[in-house]
Amino acid sequence: MPEKRKIIEELTKGVELGNFIDYQEGSIVSKTLIDKSTGTITLFAFDIGQGLSEHTAPFDALVYVFDGEAEIIISKISHRLHLGQMILMPANAPHALKAIDRFKMMLIMVKSQ
Repeated sequence: MPEKRKIIEELTKGVELGNFIDYQEGSIVSKTLIDKSTGTITLFAFDIGQGLSEHTAPFDALVYVFDGEAEIIISKISHRLHLGQMILMPANAPHALKAIDRFKMMLIMVKSQ
């Protein structure tokens, strides 16, 4: 079964997000769950100390942390998020992420107005 179809099948049954993506030592792992013209949903697993340097995106993005702890900097303001918290990264706002502890997040990017 193709990977995309398998992911959709699993999502329709209900899944534990933490079991859907694994950590990899010294790395950032990503898994796209949904990729549509109107938006995407992607899971990420960051090993401790890993991160993404400052960048911008042309769309609003919502980050939901479902394991661990992260520092998320949006427009030069630092936010420390942990299990169960979420934050909006507005379109075109410079942002960066760093794993304070290993952490997993779901990124929901909305591409429509």
